[in-house]
Parts: sequence; structure tokens; C-alpha cells
Amino acid sequence: MKNMARLSIFVFLMGAMCYGQTVYEYSQPKERDDGWKTNNLRSQKVDTTRIYQLFGQVLNGKNKLHSVLLVQNGQLIIEEYFNKNSVDKLHDLRSTTKSIRSILMGIAIDKGFVAQIDDPISKYLKKPVPAKNMDKGKEKITIKHLLTMSSGLDCNDWDKKSAGQEDRVYKKKDWLQYTLDLPMVNEPGTVSNYCSMGVVLLAEIISQTSGMTIDKFAERHLFDHLGIADLSWGHTSDKKVIPSGKRLYMTSRDMAKIGQLVLNRGKWNEKQIVSEKWIVESTTPKTKITGMDYGYLWWNIPFRTNNKEFVAKVATGNGGQYIMIFPELDLVAVFTGGAYNSQEDKLPFAIMKDIFLPTFSGKK
Repeated sequence: MKNMARLSIFVFLMGAMCYGQTVYEYSQPKERDDGWKTNNLRSQKVDTTRIYQLFGQVLNGKNKLHSVLLVQNGQLIIEEYFNKNSVDKLHDLRSTTKSIRSILMGIAIDKGFVAQIDDPISKYLKKPVPAKNMDKGKEKITIKHLLTMSSGLDCNDWDKKSAGQEDRVYKKKDWLQYTLDLPMVNEPGTVSNYCSMGVVLLAEIISQTSGMTIDKFAERHLFDHLGIADLSWGHTSDKKVIPSGKRLYMTSRDMAKIGQLVLNRGKWNEKQIVSEKWIVESTTPKTKITGMDYGYLWWNIPFRTNNKEFVAKVATGNGGQYIMIFPELDLVAVFTGGAYNSQEDKLPFAIMKDIFLPTFSGKK
């Protein structure tokens, strides 16, 4: 993930925060008839000292955290909201939506709408078609290249000079046409650059092959099975945005369901929602972006604690929206926040490294 090297700053800040003298009262998450079973943190046989100190500081200090949830062994054991946020509030997931679109592509393959990810996108994306910067390389762009952000198009959200940088595209009338008309700067599959517009093309492929807008496809084939109904799709752009370009707004509890689905390799309540093969394949590293392992729109981020390394499958979004999955610990963590375009959005990584992982990896 971008700027992960600066995480040490926040580790230091958390180290200072964790020993403040504050009061925090833990409450077991409530049963809400939403598919979640809950349990009491005190029953987990862990030393909760660090957790109490953390939340005491968060409640009394200045920060941009909105929520922190922790699920272990399929049970919700921590659920805290801060800065006027609540259990029912929908959060703008930003790029966390990308990882959910990866799941949707897996379902599209399972249902036969898409044959295989090695197919060229031109097989499925019937309109629009490239009209500028014609290059034979565009004929080689596959669905897999979009999933690994290696299309070769001049599309790099982390380079303001890139023609396909997302903020530039948001000003255009037709995002799809503009993206397909971008010049090629690399051979497809050779270089991965963070490209939001490539994921918009993926969503449009699902839409065109299924005959359903991406929101309706997601509702029928994913969210209905998870019991997720309270959500919306939107965007911060002032212009009219096509359904494939919109991102998700969800509650923290429903974000945790996505994490649990991935942890369970595509199952929810013993029902296979997306194939186990796809979940394993999509969350396994395929490339690197700024030195970090990346699968099919899922990050693999290592955490080292108690002299042991844990690799998390992570969905990330600007501002501090995270779904972190630790298969080895049967653990899912969800964070939401309002630290947009700020290094403060990395604070959840420090919380995991310095608080939660030392606590639960040493569980008796």
C-alpha cells in the first residue's frame, strides 16, 4: 500500500498513547438479528490491558477513527464507534469497494457470465470501444490485467501526471471511453500501477455480461445472501456517475461480513456464495504495487509481532476504511475513519500491530 514505509510514525504515536490514564468501559456487542453472533471479550482468555488503554485514549484524544470492530472465531467481540459515529451509519468505503468488486467478478465467473480471466476485455466489453491512441497492445488487455492493475494503460492514481489519474478522469464526461482511449505506456501484464478506472471497466464487464447494473448484480448474487440490505452506491463527483463507477456505502458490521466471507473461503452460514477457488486465487499475491504484494484487488500485508509474522488479506480505502483478515488467527478486523488524504489513515495498522495482534496471537 502507498506510503506504508511511514507507518513507523504511527507505531510511535500509538506507543505513547497506550499508557495514558483514562477510563474505558467495555460492553459486549449487541445481538441485532443481522446474522452476527456476539461474545464477550472477557471470555477470550486474553490480557485486555492494552485494549482498554487504547480505547481510553481514542475516546479522550484527537483522532479521526470512526469505528473499530473485531471478529474472532465467527463471533463479534469488539464493536466501538467514535467521533459521533454509530452502528447504523453508512461509511464511504472508497477503494475498499475494489476488493468487493473482485468478489463480484468471481461470482460472475461462477455463474458463467465470464468464461475466464485470461480472456481479452474486448470479448465482453462491447461498448464503448477504443477510438484514440490505437495500439495493438490494447487488444491484449485481459480481465486478469485489470484485476492486477497491469493493463499497460497510462493510468496511475498515485502519479498526478498520469493521464488516467482518477481525479483527472472524474472531470471527463464519459469515464469508460476516456479510459479506453488512454495511451499505452507498458506491455499488458508487465507493470502494475494503482488504477481505479481499470476497476470501473471490470464492473462494466460484469454489468454488460449479466445484463444487470453492478448494484443489482451485487444485491442478487452477494448481499442478499449475506443479509446486507442497508447500503447505497454513490460518488463524490459532482457529475452524473454511471453505476459501474459508483462505490459502496456500508455499515461497519456489514463490512465485517465481507471479511468473514473471505476468511471462510467464500462461505456464509455454510452456504458457498463465491467459489473457494476464486477466494484463494484472488487473495494470493500475483504482482506488486509500490513494493507491496497484490492479488486480484486484495492486498497482502505482513505484520510482525511476538517474533512471528502474520500476513493479512486486506481491503483498503482512503480515509481509513479497512477490512483485515488474518486466517491464521481466525480473525477479522474492520476500521472506518475520516482521515482522507492523510497519513493518519494508517493508524489502524499500528493498532493491529501494537495492540490486537500481540493480544490475540498470545491467546492461551
